[in-house]
Amino acid sequence: MKICFIGGGNMARAMIGGMVAKGQSPEEIGVVEPREEGRTALEADFGVRTLPAVSEQVASAQVIVLAVKPQHMKSAVAPLAGKLAGAVVVSIAAGLRASDIGRWLGGYSRIVRCMPNTPALIGAGVTGLYADPSVSADERDQVAGILSSVGTSVWIDDEAKMDAVTAISGSGPAYVFHFIEALEAAGVALGFDEATARALAIGTVDGAARLAAQSDEAPGTLRERVTSKGGTTAAALASLAQDDFSAIIARAVEAARARGAQMGDELGAD
Repeated sequence: MKICFIGGGNMARAMIGGMVAKGQSPEEIGVVEPREEGRTALEADFGVRTLPAVSEQVASAQVIVLAVKPQHMKSAVAPLAGKLAGAVVVSIAAGLRASDIGRWLGGYSRIVRCMPNTPALIGAGVTGLYADPSVSADERDQVAGILSSVGTSVWIDDEAKMDAVTAISGSGPAYVFHFIEALEAAGVALGFDEATARALAIGTVDGAARLAAQSDEAPGTLRERVTSKGGTTAAALASLAQDDFSAIIARAVEAARARGAQMGDELGAD
């Protein structure tokens, strides 16, 4: 078993499905999943090996992916404390710092923190990654390869910035969904039925995001190009500016970043 997931929830399933689809042998993937129905589904859907609890097999894996909720992390890794012999430990838990996870593992440092987001469930995620200096370049590439199964990844050179990654891309899909909700509601207020308003809102956001992704120009330039002086778009953007839209977004992102740092303090306190 080369790769073992502790936790078989939605994000783990997305990563496993992407890895298998890209050619990773299911026999080289293990999953610790306490729920029997969860183990049955994982075996049926992907052909991976499952275990009801952490065992020596897990400790001997090359890569161990911690795919459990932050508040459950300490108890989840306790059986591995002092038993790891070189595995790269990958955490996808928001807020938890590598030093705290390492302490719970009995003083272990070979840890990579990752912050994927929910579009990973359809292979369109973006993940921020931070690696402890003890993780080699080849091992970083191996971890990036695992995360590439669910989208793109960006390496961060300072772990302190991981809370900002969480605030921008980790929580970011919720901001976009909220914008879609608001755009849909505005469409309904203008007389469209919900299905039509939703189709217009989602199609607009999807198309604009893909255009931005495929363009070499900055989003601001793309915005200017669709904004005719004295036109309808200019009127809408003037209204957003009057409400200080950019500052609203900045405050929201800062609130998420601050909460991430607070979670790190709280969850890593013992």
